[in-house]
Amino acid sequence: MKREEILGWLRATDENQLEALWQQADEVRRQNVGDEVYLRGLIEISNYCARSCGYCGLRLENKEVERYRMSDEEIISCAQEGVEYGYGTVVLQAGEDYGISTERVTNLVRRIKEETPLAVTLSLGEREDHELLAWKEAGADRYLLRFETSNRALYDKIHPPLPGRVSDRFALLRRMRDMGYEIGSGVMIGIPGQSYEDLANDIEMFRTLDLDMIGVGPYISHPLTPLGDPEKLPPLPEGEQVPTGELMTYKTVALARLVCPKSNIPSTSALATLNKAKGRELGLCRGANIVMPNLSPQKYRAQYEIYPSKACIDETAAECRSCMRGRIHSIGRTVGQGRGDSPNLSKEG
Repeated sequence: MKREEILGWLRATDENQLEALWQQADEVRRQNVGDEVYLRGLIEISNYCARSCGYCGLRLENKEVERYRMSDEEIISCAQEGVEYGYGTVVLQAGEDYGISTERVTNLVRRIKEETPLAVTLSLGEREDHELLAWKEAGADRYLLRFETSNRALYDKIHPPLPGRVSDRFALLRRMRDMGYEIGSGVMIGIPGQSYEDLANDIEMFRTLDLDMIGVGPYISHPLTPLGDPEKLPPLPEGEQVPTGELMTYKTVALARLVCPKSNIPSTSALATLNKAKGRELGLCRGANIVMPNLSPQKYRAQYEIYPSKACIDETAAECRSCMRGRIHSIGRTVGQGRGDSPNLSKEG
């Protein structure tokens, strides 16, 4: 797909025209990753964060959030619950929490790999190469690190770097690929100051990085952040600002599927937050093939508040599992069995 086509679809509003995009993305999804929807059990192991990202409720300066770190036994218990539910993967996610040591993550990964058949995905922010290598050697399979926007000036406005460090997520993703990780990344859609040209660049970057996993979601800021008021960033010329919300997210999911046919693409909790009735189902019908039910203990869920009113915070892990399976079956799809590795890994084999 050429850049002009990507831009055309991003600007499209005609429902009949967009229906053709949905159908094309769904067919490409069916041909390349099949009708199975794989469930990744999400464990939000800590809400501490060293970063000061301008939109995120976990940012260091937010003193109103009650911080927590799960114990090793709590995390292992959640992973074992995932096995009982038939999940093939657990995702260990946290803020950029340097209070969780390299050794602790190494031991957690090793235990999960020794005690369960699960694939392990890590989503722990920007970490040093020696840490990433240690976790890979312990058995970690995948790493998620969203680059959020390919516009460097915009990235720096919303993601202030840590003192003395330079953030280059593209280089880090490439190094992780060389280490043997399946790599996942993605963007936010509708960041104040994000143009259609920016978002088209992002989608082309998915292809350039040859991503195994692509996660995209609408920009939703937390009210207790500098960017909780979108007026804090200077506006673009009329007609150039990418709107946030469901429609643009579905378009980006569909276009991601078309440019990266064999990647795993989740229908995210952010979509379910915007449309609790059928947001996830619509994402699955427009190119996605992954969902991520939450395995985190219920007592921690409200504290992992990246943005307000997040979907599923009042559900138990069992309720979340039952709900996800029901939604998948309601659209005529089946629940995937096993790890659900990206077909992207074997496309040249």
